[in-house]
Order: sequence, then C-alpha cells, then structure tokens
Amino acid sequence: MEHGQTVLVLRRLLARIRDVMAREGTSQARLSSVVSAIAKDLAAEVCSLYIRREGDVLELFATEGLRPTAVRHTRLRIGEGLIGEIAAKARPLSFSDAHSHPKFAYRPETGEDGFSSLMGVPILRDGRGMGVLAVQNISPRHYTDEEIEALQTVAMVLAELVAGGDLLNRDELALVEGIALRPMRLEGVQLTSGLGLGIARLHQRRFTARKIVAEDTDHEHDRLRNAVAGMHGALDDMLQSSDLAAKGEHRDVLEAYRMIAQDVGWLRRIGDAISAGLTAEAAVQKVNDDTQARMSQLADPYLRERVHDLENLADQLLEQLLGVEDASPELPDDKDTVLVARNLGPAQLLEYHRRRLRGVVLEEGSPAAHVSIVARALDIPVVGQVRGALDAIEVGDRIIVDADHAQVFVRPRDHVHELFIRSLKTQIDRKATYAVLRDLPAVTADGVHISLNMNAGLLMDVKHFRDSGADGVGLYRTEVPFMARSVLPDVQSQERLYGKILGYAEGKQVIFRTLDVGGDKIMPRWNASEEENPAMGWRATRVFFDRPAMLRHQLRALIKAATSCDLSLMFPMISSVNEFVYARALVDKELERHRYLGGVPPQSVNVGVMLEVPALVFQLRPLLEVVDFLSIGTNDLLQFLFASDRGNCHVSERYDPLSPVFLGMLRDMVQQCGAAGVPVALCGEMAASPLDALALIGIGFRNLSVSHPAVGPVKAAIRSVDLKPLEDYLLLLLDTRADSVRESLALYARDHRIVL
Repeated sequence: MEHGQTVLVLRRLLARIRDVMAREGTSQARLSSVVSAIAKDLAAEVCSLYIRREGDVLELFATEGLRPTAVRHTRLRIGEGLIGEIAAKARPLSFSDAHSHPKFAYRPETGEDGFSSLMGVPILRDGRGMGVLAVQNISPRHYTDEEIEALQTVAMVLAELVAGGDLLNRDELALVEGIALRPMRLEGVQLTSGLGLGIARLHQRRFTARKIVAEDTDHEHDRLRNAVAGMHGALDDMLQSSDLAAKGEHRDVLEAYRMIAQDVGWLRRIGDAISAGLTAEAAVQKVNDDTQARMSQLADPYLRERVHDLENLADQLLEQLLGVEDASPELPDDKDTVLVARNLGPAQLLEYHRRRLRGVVLEEGSPAAHVSIVARALDIPVVGQVRGALDAIEVGDRIIVDADHAQVFVRPRDHVHELFIRSLKTQIDRKATYAVLRDLPAVTADGVHISLNMNAGLLMDVKHFRDSGADGVGLYRTEVPFMARSVLPDVQSQERLYGKILGYAEGKQVIFRTLDVGGDKIMPRWNASEEENPAMGWRATRVFFDRPAMLRHQLRALIKAATSCDLSLMFPMISSVNEFVYARALVDKELERHRYLGGVPPQSVNVGVMLEVPALVFQLRPLLEVVDFLSIGTNDLLQFLFASDRGNCHVSERYDPLSPVFLGMLRDMVQQCGAAGVPVALCGEMAASPLDALALIGIGFRNLSVSHPAVGPVKAAIRSVDLKPLEDYLLLLLDTRADSVRESLALYARDHRIVL
C-alpha cells in the first residue's frame, strides 16, 4: 500500500471509528464495529483487540475473523505469545509466518489455525501499555512501515477512548480469576530449609533443532564429539571458576555430574541416532525425548533425578551444538532474586549462584537430587514439587520462598511481605546469636552436658564442621557419595574420601554408617528389582549379606583411612542380633587382612548399630552384649512403628514423634543402655527440632546428632533449660492418653523462657 493511499485509508478509518463511538449501544457492540472497520480498511481477514486488565492480563475483548466464543475467554499474560510479546516490549511487531516464531502461543479456542501473517501494535497512553491491536491474514504478507504506522495511529485513538471510559468502564478492567496475577500461595515439598525473598527469574531453556536430516553423518559425529568436549570443558571451568567450587565446596557433586556427562550408554544412543541419519542436535533431542518418554512414569525418586541430570546435560549439549549464547545470564546485582524452574542440575544452579540468589522454586525435584545437595551446602532455601509454578509466576514478580513450611508466596501484598521481612531479620539475628554460641558447650542451665554432634553426607557437609560448633560427626551417610557418581567408587577412591573426612574432623569422633542403599536410594549400575515396599525390602545391610564383597571393600577403605586414629562405624537396617554378629565378623576379617598385609590398624575400632527396626527393640538385652554403641534412627523407626509411610503426604504428618508411645519406647531404650553401660545416641531428624530435642534430653538422651543448620538452634535450647524440672514434667506427660505432648511441651518452654 503506497503512502498516499495509506493516508486516505487511515482518514476513512478514523472517521468510521468516530461514527461508531457516536452511536448508542453496548460497549461490546461498539468494540465489534471498531475491529470490523479496521479489518475491512486494512484488507485483513482478522482484527483483534486485546485489553490489559488489572493484574497484567491481556484479554481478547473484540475480534473480527476469530471465533466469537473466544471473546472475553482468551487471556494471555504479558510476555506470553506474540500478543504478549508486543505488550511486553511496547513496540510494534510484524510476522509473515507467525506460527513459526518461537514465541507463538496457539490458543485452539480462537480458531486462528489458518492465518499466517500477523501485525500488532501496543495500545499506549502516557507510557503505559493498555492493550494490543492486531491484524492477521491468511496468506503470507509483508506489512509495510506505512501500514504499521496507520495501525499505531488507530491504537493511539483507542487508548484515549479506553482511558476515558468511552469504550469500557472500570469494572470491566478489574481483576479476573484464573490467569490474573493475584497474590497467591503455592505449596510444595521442602528440599532445603530457610527463608528467602526476591524477584522472580525464570529458568526456561528452549532449544529447537533447526535441521533434522543429516547430509554428512561423519561430519555430524565430529560435531557431537566437539560439543561433548565443549560441554566437559564448561563443567571443568565451573569446577575451577565458581566462587565456592574454587574452595572445593561443590567438587564432589560437580565431578559426579561430569561423570554422568561421560555416560557411555547415553552418548552411544546419540551416536546411533546420528548414524541413522539425524543431525547431531536432532539426535540429542531424540534421545532426550525417548528418555523422558520411557522414564516419565518412574516411581523411584532417585532414578527420576538421574533422568533430570541427563535432560540438563542434553540442554548443555544443544547449547554447544546450536551456539546459543548465555542461556542463563547473570542475575541483577542490585536485586535479590528467586529462581523458578521445572528442574535444575547442580551445574546450572552454580551458573546462577551469586550473592543475590535468595531462593529456588522447582516444579519437580526431590531432597536427594544433586541440585538439592548443592543448594543445601550453599544455604539456599528450595521448595520443590510446586505444581504449575512456571505458569503462575511471572518474571519480576515478588516472591517469598518459605522452605521451612514448604510454601511459596507469589506477589504477596505489602503487609505480608513486611511480615516475612521481619521474620527474615529475626532469622539473621538468631544466626548471629548461634555464631556466638559456636565455641560454647551444649550444657543445660543446671550443668548437664549434652554431646551435640552433626549429621553429614558429603565432604562439603563436613567442611562446615568447624563452623558448626558440633562435638563430632554423629552420622556420616556413606551412601550419598556413592549415589552422586555414575560408577561405583573403588577402594582407593573411598579411602581418599574417608581420609579427608577424618582430617576435617581434626581428631573428633566421626561415626561412619555403612552403605544404606536400596529402597529409594539407588546406586549407579544398580540392577535392583522392583519392590512393592522398598523401604522395608532389600536395602542396607540386607543387601550386603547377599553381596558381601561390596561391604568388605567399604570396610577395607575405612580401616585403611583410619590408620593410627579411632574408627567408629555402624550398620543400618539390622533386624536381629545374629545379623549384627555376622556384620561384625566381616569387620574382624578385614582388620585381620589389614594387619596381615602389614598395615597399621586404627587405634581403636568401635562397631555399633543404627537401631531403626522395631524388632530389634525386643532384642535389646542380647544386642547390648555385643555392640560397642547404639544410635537410634528415628526416621525409619517412627514410620515402621506406626506403619506410616513418611513419603506419603496423607499419613506422614499423622503420627507425631512426640507421642507418649514413641517417647516412652525411646526412654526405655535409654534406660536399658545405661544399665548395660553402652553409649546411646539419637541421629534421626527428630533431634534437629529444638522442641523435640528438649523432649529427648528430658527422657534421658545425652548424645544427639543433627544437621549442620540445626546445631545452633538446638544448642541454644539446651543452654536455656533446667533439665531436672523438665524431666519431671515429661514423666507426667508420658502418663497420658494424648496422641502428642507437643503442645503441652511448647507451653512449658514458653512459660520457662526456653529459647526455641
């Protein structure tokens, strides 16, 4: 359309709009007449008017050419689809083939399948976006600058009409349900603890293979090899350059992640797809899609996380192949940020890690995921399994990550935001208080010493040991480093790892729990059969009665690592005294072998049991005759006692650890251990709660082991309590029919000014 002709069309169109506005009738009828006139004069099959409602929602208010039923039903968020992109960027855009654009969002209710071209302009007034006006054509059409300018002029007129209330009243622009960006609260699962506030940043990498069929398969194989090398190089650079990785904080997990990237089977399948005629990027995408399809129904959380690792690595491979620049750019230096994603790999989290990253929200994820392990070490609160997070949260939204209560507040109102700011300040103040307590002993107000130790699962956890103020490591979960690798570590690798752990402990006690694998903890190359009740199935020490070589290799590494120092180890999932006797015999055999080969033995070897199977409670007297110490694992013991699956949200919170039944059983065990002269500790998550820890010391425990973040709060509670009155009060509480003594104990703590 030539310039002079465009001017005539525009004048005619504006006159028609003026005539429409002068007519009587409903606002909807006038809007329909306006878009009809625009479509006719601009020779378009479609003209649509999207108005911005409160809550940053673009709603289809009128259309000529799309289905009438879509009016007032089709809604887009700012930034969603091409219409949302025009609104977000506040500038006109035109496309001769709109469907091929990566931002195109198909809405089937509009019936826009047959329209190829699209031109849209923002409706602006005083710099504020008020909506989008768009036209579409069936055939590909290159819209001229004059046509775009004409549509902009019409949009300017419409902006004045909308703002002045001539077309729509305020009620019609109010918030709508569903897609409208109201304040909301989302629930999920705690992957790491803590509280974080910031603006939302979405992690959504999208790669599309532009070319599918390979012309030269040899060339594509070369491209794949180069991409794999580039990916490994990027991971190596991260190991060296990441702020915390440079200090060795994340090396275990990142090196494990890199080993997954070398998985021969995965790379071979990609190579096979190339040999079949696909380009390298198409082959990566195909294998990734196949893996997702085959593994999407997996019940095992560990295997699901390994699938996510492969997905993350496929993204990195595609980034290398397609030359995508910086898919995860730096976070703003001047704003605290919360990252929102479907899932993340550990390396991807470290790409984002800066001093301003305050939290992570994941649609998937599990506490055992690699990203959770790294986030926990970085003290970043993470809430996972938040359904629909990417749909509900927009870039720039204000977000509160309350991981302690497994909830996420999206666009909270000011008073809610202020409450959490005060809560966060209180937490910061408390951490400062705990830091002061670091070098002070865990002694009650009336002078009773409690040995307060730390639970750990990776080398990076033990590096927190000195800062924690713990007396020792009461539980080192040796299976976690195994699970974080794509191949089983040999004796030498294990020896080096255990030696480092003992070194970081600086002569203080470390209790190594032998491998607790099976159930939901699957090791690499693990061909375990599917079980209906894996938590009560072929796991932990039961596995190694059938495969003793693996356990003996671990014992061999532990003995060699503990040369000239004390070695303490315990066996999990023991159900009978004879099982422990058999396990201890393996320790003796490895000690004998070590001496025979000329090795220097540990100064002492203490062998104990992690009591978590109720059957062992009834064998406690003979058990105490053969063990050096006892450590109680309340996580499994509680779920087995009450037949309550701790992974089942319907029953996991139903039975309280502070039930008189459970506390009474624990008290009886403490008394029997005391009578037999056998040290007893508790290393389950129960001890990490200050209130629960009070109950435990009140029934006789003098040795607790908790996660690193819990050491300070539990120590503060211990130092503020007079133990004798607490013991007397708990005796009264245990002699009740209540399901839990939690509320009564909390009131006691408040009345006696105990720090919780």
